Amino acid sequence: MQPGAPAAPNPERSRSAGPWYADAVEAFDPRRLAERQIQIDRERTARFPFLLAHKNARMSVSPLAFLRGSAPLFYELIATTGDAERGSSPTGWIVGDAHLENFGAFRGAPLPGERASHKVTVFGLNDFDEAREGPWRWDVLRLATSLILAGRELGVDGMAVLELSERLIQSHVNSAFEGAPLLPPPAPVASLMAKVAGRSKQELLNDRTSQRGGQRRFVRGARYRDLPREIAELLPGALETYARRLQKDEQRTAGQLEIVDAAFRIAGTGGLGALRVAVLTRGKGGPDGGWILDLKEQLPPSSAFLLDPPLAGAARAEGAARRLLERPPRMLASTELGASSMLVRRLTPQEDKLNLQKLERADLGPLAGHLGALLGMAHARGAPPAERRPWSKTEQSELLARAVALAGLHEATYLDFCLLTRSTPSL
Repeated sequence: MQPGAPAAPNPERSRSAGPWYADAVEAFDPRRLAERQIQIDRERTARFPFLLAHKNARMSVSPLAFLRGSAPLFYELIATTGDAERGSSPTGWIVGDAHLENFGAFRGAPLPGERASHKVTVFGLNDFDEAREGPWRWDVLRLATSLILAGRELGVDGMAVLELSERLIQSHVNSAFEGAPLLPPPAPVASLMAKVAGRSKQELLNDRTSQRGGQRRFVRGARYRDLPREIAELLPGALETYARRLQKDEQRTAGQLEIVDAAFRIAGTGGLGALRVAVLTRGKGGPDGGWILDLKEQLPPSSAFLLDPPLAGAARAEGAARRLLERPPRMLASTELGASSMLVRRLTPQEDKLNLQKLERADLGPLAGHLGALLGMAHARGAPPAERRPWSKTEQSELLARAVALAGLHEATYLDFCLLTRSTPSL
C-alpha cells in the first residue's frame, strides 16, 4: 500500500452483513493496521534512522500516545470508514491534529496596538503541523477520540468518559456555531498558568544548556544530538531569511540572531522523522541573555490525500496559527533550510502542558468543556463569516459514536503495535 492510501474494504463481503465495519473486517484488522503504522514510521524516519526507536518507545506508552503518533493512520481510517464525508460540517482552517496534548501554555504575541515588549501567557492550541483548510468535523472527531482513549489515564470509567466527550462536543458547538464566550479557565488550567507565570528565561536556559568558558551549549543526550555539518552550514542563511519574514513589530537585529550553538532536536511523537533544529542565539547578550529558537520541518499534512492539496510547507502552518489563534506564539515565521521548509518560533519559559495523570476527577468536566470551547472558538475565527446550522443532538450523538469506534480501533491497534515492536525492537 502506498503512503496516504486508505486500506480498501474487501469487495467480496456482502453489504447486507451488518454495521459499517462488517464490510471491511480485513481493512480494520488490528495486526494489519499496526504493520501499516510501522511501515509509515519506517518511511518517515528513513533520513534519520535513529529516531525510529524513539518513536516506537513514545508510541508504546499508552493508547493516547499511539494516537498522537499516528495521524496518517487516523486519516486513512476515516477515509475507509466514510467518516471523511459523513455528516454536515462547515469548513475552514482546522488544526488537523486536535488531541488533548496539543493544548498548552505559551507566551503569545502582542495584539495590534500593543507594545512589542507586552508579555501575555495564554493557554490554547499549540501545534499546527497538520493544519489545513478542511471540515471542522475532523478536528472534533480526533479530539473526542483522544479523550476516550485517555479515559484510563484520567482515572474514569467508560460511562464517565462518554459524558466528558458529550460535554466537549457540546462546548464546541456552543462556541463555533453560537458564539458563546469562553468561561474562566478551569482549576487545572488556572493552576498551570500561575505555575508558569513566574518562570525566568534563565531557568529555561539552565534546563537545556550548560556553561563552559562563559558560553552556553545545548546538553547533548536524549533531547539534543550533534547537528550534521551539511545542515549546520545552512543555518546562517536560514536565520537571515527568518529575520526578514518576522512580523514588523517583532523584527530583531542580526546580532540578536547570531548563532551561539545549534543541535538536532528530538521532541514530540507524531513529528519524529521531520528535521528539527534547536538554535541558541546571542539574544540580549551574555550567558543568560540567549534565545532558543525551534526550527521544525513542515511536511505535507497527513490528510493531504483526502482533499485538494493544501498550501505547501511552513507557510501553511504559520498561516493556520495566525488564523486560528488570537495570539499566536511569539517570533513565529518561516524559513528554508536547504530543501526543507521550516517553521520557526522562539521557545519561552512559559511553555508547558497539563499532566493528565494528576487531574482531579471534579475538574475533568470543566476541562473537557474548556478544550471543546477553545477548539470551537479557533474554528469560528479561522472560517469566513457565514450562516451555520449547529449540529443537532442527533448529529452530536452520531459524531460521538464514530469517535467511540475509532477509539476502539486505535486501542486494539496500539496493543498489536506493542506486540510487534516488543518482539522486534529494531522495527
